[in-house]
Amino acid sequence: MGRPDAEGQGPSDGLPDLPPEWGRVVVPDDASALAAEAAQIRRELRRAAGQPGDGLRALALPLLVLLVALLTTVIGLLAITWPRANRGADRPTPAPYSPPAAVTGRPLPALDLVDTGQAPVPLRGLLPAMIILVDGCTCPDLVADAAAAAPAGVAVVTVTGGRTVTALPPAGRDVRALADPAGGLRSFVGQPARPGSATALLVDRAGVVTRVLPELGPIDAYRADLTALGA
Repeated sequence: MGRPDAEGQGPSDGLPDLPPEWGRVVVPDDASALAAEAAQIRRELRRAAGQPGDGLRALALPLLVLLVALLTTVIGLLAITWPRANRGADRPTPAPYSPPAAVTGRPLPALDLVDTGQAPVPLRGLLPAMIILVDGCTCPDLVADAAAAAPAGVAVVTVTGGRTVTALPPAGRDVRALADPAGGLRSFVGQPARPGSATALLVDRAGVVTRVLPELGPIDAYRADLTALGA
């Protein structure tokens, strides 16, 4: 049984005066009568306390995605810019200069080169021959050695790139100097010119390449092949 306040009757049992807008306030004798109101208040408090946590959980996934993207970008930049002490050590070693094996045994293409007067010269009309490409090196001493060792009936032909003919006739033996404006012979060999090095082809009278010398060297390295062209 509750005790009403003294609405219009003054204070009751020592309770302080309450604002009149609160209306009639009844204080129950048993606190259990307020259990329902207390439960409602606790639910409201839990709901209010849970709202900030829900917001943080909603932001957790976007923040995680942003963090992963940031870390990936930073790692990628470090991988690109990080100095490598052995940066040059892991590069593959260039393959040695050598013409394709298929060149040997193939017929020499029917190429027209030019002489010092820019007149066309059919290359196959000079066979058998040792043809020396001197677009990387004129190598006069090596050309002279080849001309001196060539048997009778075997021509020694020097070929430069472009239209300018470089004549290198060694003493005691004529060497036919030609130019290859179209670069067909160098293309047939399949390797670019190398500075300081001359490339030679030995071609028999049937027009078949019997040997390719990627770097023309001492005469002893190919003397037997050169002699065989005159047989």
